[in-house]
Amino acid sequence: MSARAGILSGVDEQQEYRVEIDGRPADAEARAMLEHAAWGHFTAMQVRGGRTRGFDLHLARLTAAHRDVYASDLDPDLVHARVRHALAGIADASVRVYGYWDGVIVAVRSPAGMPARPHSMQPRRFQRPHARFKHSNGTAPAYHRQQALAAGFDEGLFTTADGTIAEGTITNVGFWRDGTVTWPDAPALPGITMLVLRRQLEAAAVPQRRAPVKLPELDSYQGMFLCNSRGWAPVHRVGQTSLPVPPAMLDTITTAYDTAPLDLI
Repeated sequence: MSARAGILSGVDEQQEYRVEIDGRPADAEARAMLEHAAWGHFTAMQVRGGRTRGFDLHLARLTAAHRDVYASDLDPDLVHARVRHALAGIADASVRVYGYWDGVIVAVRSPAGMPARPHSMQPRRFQRPHARFKHSNGTAPAYHRQQALAAGFDEGLFTTADGTIAEGTITNVGFWRDGTVTWPDAPALPGITMLVLRRQLEAAAVPQRRAPVKLPELDSYQGMFLCNSRGWAPVHRVGQTSLPVPPAMLDTITTAYDTAPLDLI
């Protein structure tokens, strides 16, 4: 099986929609390629009614990462067509698009969402390698996430040795103080939902800034939230530090997220 321009969609242990390579049924080798999370890059999105937030940002991420990893171009129009083909007949789904050395893989799974309840995060001393792109070798972040979950937290929070906050294991984080959103100034994956929120907040003239944020300074902020492809949620605790969940932050981020355009795929 040639992996060139390969498309896989619908691989899931519990529920399977379909598996395709260029419109044809995939074989075992193709399935193994999807499950083999080796060197490569990807983007993840939630699709509702055949639409998703920030699709232009997803395409830009894929093309930039492909150039970064493989020094070759990835046609965004082709990726768009492959995603649309894999979604044929499926309105709501979780979608991942993987870029590999010899092809593109699209995985379509059941839709998922972010629990709206306040989350807790456990500080974990770690810095994601090559944080500028979403690479598929996520063993270390997955380990730290699992350790945080085992300790009773909802998510892990990556920090440097001096306590500078960067990002969550699968999330970006933002902070709220006096109507201003602060994004950590540290190496971190520029998540699509974070970029969508930044774009929406800018359009709404909500003040934003990038600045170093350290664990000992958390109590100087009036709120904190996390976000990823599944949505966003407030954070009420980091380690043993409790954080307020201000209504103004909830209203501002909810409005920014809910008013973000849903792009037709």
